[in-house]
Amino acid sequence: MSDLYTRFIAKLVFPLQERVKKHDTVRVRRQMEESQWWSAERIAALQVERLKAFLTDIGANVPYYRELFASTGFDPRAVKSTADLQALPFLTKAVIKEHTDALRADDAKGLARFNTGGSSGVPLIFFIGTERVTHDVAAKWRATRWWDVDIGDAEVVVWGSPIELGTQDRMRLIRDKLMRTELLPAFEMSDERVEAFIARIRQMRPKMVFGYPSAISHIAGYAEKKGLRLDDLGVKVVFVTSERLYDHQREVISRVFASPVANGYGGRDAGFIAHACPSGSMHITAEDIVVEIIDGAGNVLPHGHSGEIVVTHLATRDYPFVRYRTGDVGVLSDHACPCGRGLPVLSEIQGRSTDFVIAADGTVMHGLALIYVLRDIPGVASFKIVQETTLLTTVFVEPGKLFKAEDVTRIEDGLKRRLGDAVTIDVKLVDVVPAEASGKFRYVISRVAA
Repeated sequence: MSDLYTRFIAKLVFPLQERVKKHDTVRVRRQMEESQWWSAERIAALQVERLKAFLTDIGANVPYYRELFASTGFDPRAVKSTADLQALPFLTKAVIKEHTDALRADDAKGLARFNTGGSSGVPLIFFIGTERVTHDVAAKWRATRWWDVDIGDAEVVVWGSPIELGTQDRMRLIRDKLMRTELLPAFEMSDERVEAFIARIRQMRPKMVFGYPSAISHIAGYAEKKGLRLDDLGVKVVFVTSERLYDHQREVISRVFASPVANGYGGRDAGFIAHACPSGSMHITAEDIVVEIIDGAGNVLPHGHSGEIVVTHLATRDYPFVRYRTGDVGVLSDHACPCGRGLPVLSEIQGRSTDFVIAADGTVMHGLALIYVLRDIPGVASFKIVQETTLLTTVFVEPGKLFKAEDVTRIEDGLKRRLGDAVTIDVKLVDVVPAEASGKFRYVISRVAA
C-alpha cells in the first residue's frame, strides 16, 4: 500500500502536471487498466478498430501515406484484420531519413524532435506528437503499478541518455525532488563513482530502481564484492530496459537488492512495446501497438518462431510508425499468461540483430556463444566484443586482479573455436571498456550482421 505522500503525487500532482502539458494521461491509463483484463479476442477486436481508424486518418492527413495509399490502391476503410497491414511496405530508418518531412501530418502541432544513435552512431531524426507521449506514459504508468509501486514512490534512475542528462535545469530538478526521483548518470562507472551511487541509494532507500541492466548489475556486483548491503532497503522492484537483460544480470540484481527484476522492452523510436508482469510474461501494450515477427525475406512468421520485431504504433498519427522494423529479434507466444491479463505476450526478446554474429563459414549464432568464453575466465573484469568482419573480431578486456598473460590466448582460442580458425582475434587490454555514446553497454556488436 502506497503512503500518503505517494497518493498525493499520483492522484493530484502528476495528473496536474500532465494536464498542464495537455496530456490526457490519466484517462488513457484508466482505460488501459480496464482493457488489460479483457479477453484476448476483445483486445484483438479493439486493435482492428483502432488500426482502421488510424490508417484512414494518416491516409488523409500524412503526405507520405496519402501518396503511398493512392499509388498502391490500398483502402484503409476496408481493413478487417491486422493481417491487412501486410499489404503495406515496411518503414525503415532509411525511409524515415528520405521522407522525414513527408511523414509529418499536415495538421500536426507541437511535435518534439528526437533522435536515436543506434549501433552505428548515425542519428535517426524523427518526431513525436502529444498523443504518442500521452499513450506511452500511460502504458509505462500502468506497468509500474503492476508491481505495487506508483509515481511518487522514491525512485533511483540509473540512466545515460543525453536527453535526460541534458535537461537537468532548475525546474526539472524541482520536479524530480517533488516526485522523489533521483537520476544517477550511467556514463562513468569508476569504483569511486559506484561507491558514491551505493551510498546515495542507501541514503534514499528507494521503493524502485530503474535503468540499464548492465549499469544496475554492475552496481549490484560491486556492492556484493565489497560487502555493501542493498538488500535491507525495502526495494520492491528493479525495472530494467533499453538493453538485453541477461540471466546473470537478473540473478545478481535480484540477489543483491532482494527484489524481483521487471524487464521492459521499447525504444524512443518504436515506443513502449512490452513490460513484464509479476507472473513473468512480457505483455505487449496491445491497445496501442501491433507486433509482427518477420523472417529475413520480410514474410510474417507464426507464433513461436524467432524473427525481427516489426511495430505499428496506433498513437502516432502526427508522425506515423507503420510496420517499423526495429532491428530487434523476438518470439510471439500464443499462450495466455496466468496473471489473467488478455494482453498478448512476447515470449522471448533475443536482442538486436547486431547482437548476432556470423562465423567464417556463414553460421549465424547469438553473441552469447562468445560471451560465455569471456565470462568463464575469472581474470576478466569486464569486456566488449566487436565483430568487425567475418575475419576480424576485436575484444576489449578490462583485466581483473586474477588476470594472467595466458588468458589472452584462452580468449583467442575460445573465440576461434566458434568463429573459425582463420579469424583474427584482436584482444585489447584497456583500463575501462568503452560504453556506447548514450551510456548503454553492449557485450557484443556485430558490424557484419548489421
